[in-house]
Amino acid sequence: MKRGTAAVFTAPLPLGVMYERLGIGGIVGLLLVLGGIGLVAWQAPIVAAGLAFVLAGLGLVVRALVGNVMRQFGMV
Repeated sequence: MKRGTAAVFTAPLPLGVMYERLGIGGIVGLLLVLGGIGLVAWQAPIVAAGLAFVLAGLGLVVRALVGNVMRQFGMV
C-alpha cells in the first residue's frame, strides 16, 4: 500500500457525529428533502411544491456542509 492512502479506507462516521457536523441547518435541510420527496410521491398534482421542498432542503444541506468545511480550514 502506498504511503498516505490509509485514510481512504477508514470506517464511516457514526450517525451522531454526522448529525453534529451537519448542524441544525443541515438537519432541517434533510427533513425538507425527505418531506419534498414524500410529497412528490404522495400526489402528482403537487409536483411543483414537492420539487421546491427538495431544492430548498438540498440547498440547506449543502450550505451547512460547506460552512462546516470552511470553519475547519479557518476561512470563516
